[in-house]
Amino acid sequence: MTDKETGLERILLTWLEDRAVAVITGAAVGDALGGAVEGWTPEQIEERHGGRVTGIVGPWYPNWRDARPIAPYHKGDGHITDDTLMTRALVEVYAKRREHLDAFAVAEDLVPLMIGEPQWVPELESTALLLQRVFLAEKWIVARLHYGHVDPREAGVGNVVNCGAAMYVAPVGVVNAGDPRGAYAEAIDLTGAHQSSYGREAAGVLAALVAAAAAPGATLDDVTAAALELAHDGTAVALRAVIDAFGGAPAAPVTDEEERALARKVREVVAPFDSVGPEYRQMSLDARRPSRTKSIEELPAALAFVLAHRGDFRGAVLAAVNYGRDADSIAAMAGAICAALGGAQVVPAEWLDPISEASRMDIVETGRVLASAAADIMRADRERAQARVKALDGLAGAIAVEARA
Repeated sequence: MTDKETGLERILLTWLEDRAVAVITGAAVGDALGGAVEGWTPEQIEERHGGRVTGIVGPWYPNWRDARPIAPYHKGDGHITDDTLMTRALVEVYAKRREHLDAFAVAEDLVPLMIGEPQWVPELESTALLLQRVFLAEKWIVARLHYGHVDPREAGVGNVVNCGAAMYVAPVGVVNAGDPRGAYAEAIDLTGAHQSSYGREAAGVLAALVAAAAAPGATLDDVTAAALELAHDGTAVALRAVIDAFGGAPAAPVTDEEERALARKVREVVAPFDSVGPEYRQMSLDARRPSRTKSIEELPAALAFVLAHRGDFRGAVLAAVNYGRDADSIAAMAGAICAALGGAQVVPAEWLDPISEASRMDIVETGRVLASAAADIMRADRERAQARVKALDGLAGAIAVEARA
């Protein structure tokens, strides 16, 4: 390796570290802020908190341990949720393998982390297994792969179709920074172990959006181009509707009333594709079933807030938080895209520092671990690409010789 190559690699790692830290911290901040109001309407959020949420707030129920027995979690107070815990687990798999992942990596490495590695779970305020925190659609991964011994590529079939795979797939976009198509393909393969239908499609598209946003000099136009090029079925139609409605926004909302109007419009645009229905906690009878015409709500809603706020991290994340419904996942997705565009500097320390402390997690370090793995993966990608070009050149030369003979 020459000194020049060594210098370029140092530059690459520095840039990768910034973008990896940005995506991981940006998603975690959105997750923690949104977790406190997940499941509620914008009107209920304002009534509970005396106005729009503008930062870290406490739990919805003071008696959070007993208020909802099916989900006895301490959401709020800067606690990350299962979105970030699953994201960190995926980063650990990348750090171990230091190569592109597929569905078999989920079975061989992610599942053992979920069932065999105790860790601090902020919402439980105790050390527990990741399996004990994730909800039913994520417990499915363990049931199907560890106990059912299902082919990992098909294990997601039959699961609840939701945003469960998309909520932790942002690291795939970092590993494939600048290559949305590669990110989409890897995420589709990887999440076949977890999701099917439009839940799996959303994971592929979100990874692609993060990959597009993480490229040097990327703009919102690059993000929307990736969405339009790669999405399929109901997800494609939903994203097209969002881009048509919010892609040409001349200016971001400024006042509270403008933000309320934005939330209403986002819901209006996304609702035809969302199977859950108008009442988030009382879902429609066909909610979360496989479909060629539906989309998860979270991905198009997140992109809508990113576009409406012209990529501004704070504005897009707070808009997603105050939207309610699946606010933690929507805000995490919006945060990942905006941070990928703007770098680590756009994630406010006034939120990140207390969230890291309250969650007892070094979120920045998780980003650095991802960057180190991504650098090795990109180095191998480059070597494979160069070998492929050489092979294609040799093939073309051989064909030319044969044609002349």
